[in-house]
Amino acid sequence: MKIIPCDGPFGVEIQDLDLRDITDQQLEDCRAAQRDHGVIFFRDQNLDCDGHIAMAERFGEIVINRFFERVDGYPKIAMVRKEPHHQTAVGQNWHTDHSYDQAPAKGSILYAREVPSQGGDTLFINMHQVFESLSDGLKHTLRGLQALHSSRHSFGMATAEAKDERYHSAEQATQDSIHPVVISHPESGQPVLYVNPEFTTGFAGWSPEESASLLSYLYQVASRPQNILRFNWRKDSIAFWDNRATWHSAVNDYPAERRIMHRITLAGSTIH
Repeated sequence: MKIIPCDGPFGVEIQDLDLRDITDQQLEDCRAAQRDHGVIFFRDQNLDCDGHIAMAERFGEIVINRFFERVDGYPKIAMVRKEPHHQTAVGQNWHTDHSYDQAPAKGSILYAREVPSQGGDTLFINMHQVFESLSDGLKHTLRGLQALHSSRHSFGMATAEAKDERYHSAEQATQDSIHPVVISHPESGQPVLYVNPEFTTGFAGWSPEESASLLSYLYQVASRPQNILRFNWRKDSIAFWDNRATWHSAVNDYPAERRIMHRITLAGSTIH
């Protein structure tokens, strides 16, 4: 097993490891790598759906996504797909999974089943690094704030009315939560800027206009090119990211081609 730094500001690729037969020590090494780097990648894996679930359960408890379509016969696996006729890609806006939940998701494990001939990369940002890049004065201000997160505008009735068959259960999009703007990562203890463009709706006690101004600045800082890690998919690659520490975004640059990914999400705990 080799741990190789990615060509970017963070992240590592773990080589010479078959996830069908991972030892306890290798499991702990992978946990540590993700804790330290935010996202870990694997290539050339050979997991069927049962193997994907078994691998994920070594790392934590699986939580079923309410809104994504599911792999037939495997409700624990969300289907993330873009068909040639789709104009949008699932997850193309910067976000972190399930931040609208009271106990946000711990991590997500995305497995490439079918990839386009070119394009379809996933971008990542390490939000601890973003926080550390801010001025001391802004850090101090942010530490005193809480943010509102919601699933309603992303997965609610507006999505249902758009008739996108990739999303389901719009009536269940009732999740609202409040989290600190700066959290202490549950494992590393590092401060992390915990807001995201897809699910954060504002700051507690602030007006929408006041919230929008500061959030826009934070998103601009976060998405600077020097902060972005780009992962180029190949079939049977896996990305395993920490939802408490990173953002991600699916690049929608492969018109008229198909991309099929299987995603398993791991349950998390309350963040502080």
